[in-house]
Amino acid sequence: MSFADQLGFTFEQAPSRRIWRVADLVSAVRTTVERGYTDIWVEGEISNFRPSESGHLYFTLKDGDAQLRIVMFRSQARLLRFRPENGIQVIARGRVTIYDARGELQLSAEFLEPVGAGALQLAFEQLKARLAKEGLFDATRRKLIPSLPRRIGIITSPRGAALQDMLNILGRRHENVGILIYPAQVQGETAADEVAAGVKYFNRANNVDVIIVARGGGSIEDLAAFNDETLARTISASTLPVISAVGHETDFTITDFVADMRAPTPSAAAELVIESKHRLAEHLAHLHQRLDRATRYRLLMARTHLQELAQHGAFARIQDLMVRRAQRLDELAYRLAANYRTLLHDSHRRLDVAASRVRHFDFRRSLAVVKGELEAGTEAVVSVFRTQLAARCAHTERLAAQLDALSPIRILERGYALVFVANGALVKDATQLAPGTEVSARVARGTFTAEVKSTQRD
Repeated sequence: MSFADQLGFTFEQAPSRRIWRVADLVSAVRTTVERGYTDIWVEGEISNFRPSESGHLYFTLKDGDAQLRIVMFRSQARLLRFRPENGIQVIARGRVTIYDARGELQLSAEFLEPVGAGALQLAFEQLKARLAKEGLFDATRRKLIPSLPRRIGIITSPRGAALQDMLNILGRRHENVGILIYPAQVQGETAADEVAAGVKYFNRANNVDVIIVARGGGSIEDLAAFNDETLARTISASTLPVISAVGHETDFTITDFVADMRAPTPSAAAELVIESKHRLAEHLAHLHQRLDRATRYRLLMARTHLQELAQHGAFARIQDLMVRRAQRLDELAYRLAANYRTLLHDSHRRLDVAASRVRHFDFRRSLAVVKGELEAGTEAVVSVFRTQLAARCAHTERLAAQLDALSPIRILERGYALVFVANGALVKDATQLAPGTEVSARVARGTFTAEVKSTQRD
């Protein structure tokens, strides 16, 4: 029994203490927090907004003195319909977690929407303000719409009612106008890219005079494709005039502001793009009447002025001068005709004389004389050539005999031989050869090899 037990005292043992590693403690707390707050909604004001080059968004939600760090990764950020900015009141949805590197509480957001105005409306206002600041809405940038286009390019859905309404109106107003349709989705994620591709195609092909971008009415979500920044910049950069005919009269999209003309509806665009054939006919008839009246008036004024000039004395002098010049012209024409007849008569006479001479000229006798001279000359040339050829042959034979006499082969035929060592060198000194050296000899008819037994110098 211990001394403490003898005295009647009982002591509790000291509690054992657990020492945490920082990483383990943060990980344990993060696990607990993530399990308890997996799907929550938080409202606050954005501050310290900082987008990264990787596409992730980092900012803080403030509510009075409290604040919460927010991170939205690229996969969720690219789905946002608006651009977060400092000072915007938003609602964020996500899960609470702890960033281990700093031990800070943060919300990993998966969804974000502005408080009050919808995300699409806010994105519309932001893009509108940015493009207006760049000057894309300036009236000076707008191109004129041709009054009588030969071909009209329409970018819309081929299955939409808007296209049929436009075709009916265009066919009724002017059946001779050419229409090219570029089929494109006008709603959905790919709609903006397809419409922009249509604008680029018509500009590249340059086969239309004006482009109409058309879609029927719908909600702001349905018209979201026409609030796309890339599409807006494509329309602004178009070298062909573009008419925006999207939605109803009360609907406004970004394409309405960057286009060269806005039509309240697709049907209205069809009416605005070309005048009706009836109105054109009336206008042409009116112009024809005006031209006829103006022509008659000008002719009347010219006739009156001509009569005034005819009564002037100078006009009489001009007429007298013209008569004298006409008489002089007739005289010159008569003299020219007489000279021409004289020249023609002389030419006929010379031609008759030449024909008479030709008839009395004997070509066969002249040809015989020329032929005889030619044959004589030919025989003389052949004789000279034969003489020179014989002399050249004799000279050649003499040179050949001299060359044959000097030939080494002729020398070898008299019993001599040419001796060569193994490397092909000609042996001129016998003392240069050692006994046992193999040599080759060239005689008049063939070669042979031999081995040197001994050498002797003369």
